[in-house]
Amino acid sequence: MLYLALFIGIVSIVITDKLTQAYKLSSIWSLIGQICASLVIIMVGKLEVIHINHIELGYLTIPFTLIFLVGFTNVMNIKKVQNPSILLLPFVSLVCFSMSAFFIGHSFVLIIGICACLAILIILLYGYFSGKVFVGRTLTTSIGFIIAVLSISLIKTSFITIYIPIFTLALPFTFYYFIKDKFTSIQSITVSTLTAISFGVLMFIVPFKIIWYLVVGLTIILVITQFSRKYRFI
Repeated sequence: MLYLALFIGIVSIVITDKLTQAYKLSSIWSLIGQICASLVIIMVGKLEVIHINHIELGYLTIPFTLIFLVGFTNVMNIKKVQNPSILLLPFVSLVCFSMSAFFIGHSFVLIIGICACLAILIILLYGYFSGKVFVGRTLTTSIGFIIAVLSISLIKTSFITIYIPIFTLALPFTFYYFIKDKFTSIQSITVSTLTAISFGVLMFIVPFKIIWYLVVGLTIILVITQFSRKYRFI
């Protein structure tokens, strides 16, 4: 059912985004589409965060899961078309998801992660050879939604895996926005992607206890950055 729920969620996001753009509607309609897609994942896919480090969420389970899904769906908060190379950031994140799922033995995350990686590679190759592909909000929102669902799936196994979306996507993408006015687009994407790769490698060589301290510390920093519209992804 989770595969079906993910498919329905992506279709819902694509349709609402396209209608919002076609009829120049308020962005609130796109948000409503994301909320509906997230509720499908929660209700139909039976996917939710029940506890955090053995702390039961209780009545906060659905609200927390909903906020998490919508928040990370918008992690690549792109309003204008971008260079396809920006997809290298979610690609690195999806590779980390796939590797983690392989070691943990999580088939859903592994299959969806590999499929998403292949889809991004096809888009990048097509854009490189044709020069016609531009990355817009609909595509990045769909990828963000997939990453959010994979995050929740792994978090149910180990909450420490929240490191992956935060350190290999949210943080590097925030860094990209911070430096994009100081360098060319390609340079900014390259530096941000190398940052994501570095954090990804770090995850597999640093003890989980230290990773947890990093998660807590830099999550606080990311929350603080959300008060600035320039770096906001929620």
